[in-house]
Amino acid sequence: MEWMTPGQAAPLARCAAVFEPGDPARTGRIAFWDPAGHTPPTVPGGEHGEADLVVPDGDDFAVRTVPVLRLTPALALPALLHARRAATAPVATEPAPHPATVFWGAVTALALHLIARERLLPGVSPAGYDTWRAGPFDAGDIAVLRALAEAAPGEAVPVPGTDPAVLVRAFLDAVADTLPRTPAAELATGRAAFAATAPQHVPQLRGWAEEISAGLDSGVRMSLRVELTDAPAHVTNVLVAPGVTAAPAVPQDAPPPRPPRPRLVPRAHSLADPTLSLDADELFARADHALGPRAQADMVLAVRRAATVWQPLERLLPVPAALDLTDDELRDLLGGAAGRLAGHGIDVTWPETSAGALTVRAVAGADRVPPADLRSFFGGDGTVDLHWRLELDGEPLTDKEAATVAGGGAVVRLRGRWILIDAGVARKARERRLPPLTAIEALAVALTGHTDIGGERVRVAPSAWLDALRRALADPDGGEGPVEQPARLTATLRDYQLRGLRWMDRMTSLGLGGCLADDMGLGKTIQLISLHLLRQERREDRGPTLVVCPASLLGNWEREVGRFAPGTPVRRFHGPGRTLDGAGEGFVLTTYGTMRLDAGRLGAHRWGLVVADEAQHVKNPHSSTAKALRLIGARARIALTGTPVENNLSELWAVLDWTTPGLLGTHGAFRRRWIAPIEAERQLAAEGEGEQHTARLLAELVRPFLLRRRKTDPGVAPELPPKTETDRPVALTAEQERLYRTQVETVMGEIRAGAGGIARSGLVLKLLTGLKQICNHPAQFLKEEDAPLTGRSGKLELLDELLGTITAEGGAALVFTQYVTMARLLEHHLRDRGTPAVLLHGGTPVARREELVRRFQDGEFPVFLLSLKAAGTGLNLTRADHVVHYDRWWNPAVEAQATDRAHRIGQTRPVQVHRLIAEGTVEDRIAALLEAKKELADAVLGSGEQALTELTTDELANLVELRSMA
Repeated sequence: MEWMTPGQAAPLARCAAVFEPGDPARTGRIAFWDPAGHTPPTVPGGEHGEADLVVPDGDDFAVRTVPVLRLTPALALPALLHARRAATAPVATEPAPHPATVFWGAVTALALHLIARERLLPGVSPAGYDTWRAGPFDAGDIAVLRALAEAAPGEAVPVPGTDPAVLVRAFLDAVADTLPRTPAAELATGRAAFAATAPQHVPQLRGWAEEISAGLDSGVRMSLRVELTDAPAHVTNVLVAPGVTAAPAVPQDAPPPRPPRPRLVPRAHSLADPTLSLDADELFARADHALGPRAQADMVLAVRRAATVWQPLERLLPVPAALDLTDDELRDLLGGAAGRLAGHGIDVTWPETSAGALTVRAVAGADRVPPADLRSFFGGDGTVDLHWRLELDGEPLTDKEAATVAGGGAVVRLRGRWILIDAGVARKARERRLPPLTAIEALAVALTGHTDIGGERVRVAPSAWLDALRRALADPDGGEGPVEQPARLTATLRDYQLRGLRWMDRMTSLGLGGCLADDMGLGKTIQLISLHLLRQERREDRGPTLVVCPASLLGNWEREVGRFAPGTPVRRFHGPGRTLDGAGEGFVLTTYGTMRLDAGRLGAHRWGLVVADEAQHVKNPHSSTAKALRLIGARARIALTGTPVENNLSELWAVLDWTTPGLLGTHGAFRRRWIAPIEAERQLAAEGEGEQHTARLLAELVRPFLLRRRKTDPGVAPELPPKTETDRPVALTAEQERLYRTQVETVMGEIRAGAGGIARSGLVLKLLTGLKQICNHPAQFLKEEDAPLTGRSGKLELLDELLGTITAEGGAALVFTQYVTMARLLEHHLRDRGTPAVLLHGGTPVARREELVRRFQDGEFPVFLLSLKAAGTGLNLTRADHVVHYDRWWNPAVEAQATDRAHRIGQTRPVQVHRLIAEGTVEDRIAALLEAKKELADAVLGSGEQALTELTTDELANLVELRSMA
């Protein structure tokens, strides 16, 4: 089903709307017309036409022929709901919707509410077609329906004299007949017709449908009421105050009170008027009741249908009357049977004195003395008790009372009144002790208030000391006392950096880990160096710090340690002859590749702290790099990254499961508990329905372990100069246009020929890669190494102009491209033009990288050509005041990291960011998406071109089509 966009819904919401019923119900139409007399806006799938409708005529109404747009209920729902939301918004953000459309939006809300409660019945329309109908209704539904009908504005009905209530009921059926058309409908009915979208002529199913939906428009609905009868006189509750009852004193020699007998009383409710109802005993004993002549027969049919759901109801036949329940039957009803009956429209009500009075909740840490040493608690084998606590009206039961619940029947006397006990509560009373939680599991429970018990997600109440720990960890600026920067640090930390140091020190002192996720350029390195120095001031924390980082950052780490912690030993564990001999209390630097090869040697050493810099390198928990990192033990672990989540939440799990193992459970459990619900809620939120509750809950859990600061946050790096980002559109040359069109025609032809699976994905990537290369320069696409470049690419011409201006003004530029081949072409081109430029890519040796970075920072050359993948993170290139993205990675996080090589602490000049985009091409469309829907782009385009392989052929053709910019 294709939903209209908010931009399409808003103009329609300002039109008036009427409903034109159809047979079957889903073929009805909502007709929109403009009170100003204009033709309504076009919507895909809609039909323009005319209709004779009720329109205002002075102080009255008249019938006029007006132009209309007719939409199916499925297509009209977004506009109707948009009108309702706009009318009820506390602050108007757009022109007011039309009252008639607001009215039908309110009716839509009632229809969706009925569908959510599964108030749907299959039927056969008067013309013999399959149809779903709304119902059965309860008293509340009838009240809302009547109120809506009374509030219908004149323009909401198609012709004068139409009964709004009849029209409302028909529209409810239309929505009910539209939305359930899924495979589940076939499973529910056993009939394929009720899952089909197109009308199915099934007159032969009329008898079956009438039996299934008997009483939809007339007849009765059954409910069941549980009563406790025959309670001994000496235990009858007495009224001691309005709304308060108590049991009178019981003589000491009185026998123990006998449990009352539970009885099940069936009751008939009129579907025509749910305010009318009778107990079955009275219904079958009287003839002068108001439920109608068929009420007795309908009640027998209702009992028969209910008995197929819960077998004990067969004892109500042939003449339904009050039924005594056995203990097992009452417990079964208290368990799942009542829920199953409710799913079939049969409500079960309970005695007021017991309904919801007895509750069970899980409690963590109540029996444990607060640990004196939290470091040993979290770092060792500390456990926390977990047990069920039974409460009556919110007050915990005593052990004796809990034993009564555990050993009693389905009806137990507690504190002067009889309470119904289902099998689940009795079982929890018998098995109150649950397997203990590990220390880190208990912390997760305290932070979220939930845990999994027996495969079920349940709420947990933390003990006072666990709750106090939760509050302390939830405050990133908390702690027992102020932490000053270490005396040996030869720099003054900014306020936010001092807070980062305080946070890391607190987490590591507790035996926990954390992820410092500051934006690139905010000084994560100096904060970590400060943490190392601070830990060396305490005997219990002393020890060497192992830093694992990309090869390109070894030199930067060595320089920064020497600059900010002079005298601190620092060595590289990298290259031939590497050794750990003599590694004491300083820094040991290694690369991810070396760590992967020598994980055994590194794991055998005693580390005070292990640091994973640019921790997105271990975002795949199944990679050999991530597995090797987990083999290296330490008293504390810190991850450093500017992008804790690039593409999906599994990356967050991978980082935090290394820093704080067990916090998020296993990867499979994390996917089930968090990722799947968050993705489902995100989809609903995108459609304007529901809230992202699970995402907020996950944020509460991870917030204490992930400190995220952005450059734009208040109080963070206020001295950082501004950054201006500009999209620079360029026209394709004639050669580029010819190559572009040929590439589209050739590869789209292969795709349309029927390639599927991996072959189709490969063709899509081939198409997109070829188009991007053509947009860069024909020579890249054609693999020409020595051909002339000038005059063949719009991007290259603009780059020449930009670099000419930048170098003339004494500036310096970073030029990023994702293709090393293109970077080499640019290097040769600029050299031929006399523009000093140097290239750094993934194959550049570590020593050479460090030399190039130093020379650029020293001003030896003004243009630094960089492979995005090799140089997009870690490097400090503040000499540049311009960043040029020659082509785009289609991942906002990666692009931002590259820009932050220049826009970071230490930059003193405003930074200009230039993004070169070929007009009318796929680059243009992707740029528009990244600009207009950045949040969506982060989710959908996080993996670059690979995400686009899922597009349909038509969507792909629309994306890559070359469009004229004239």
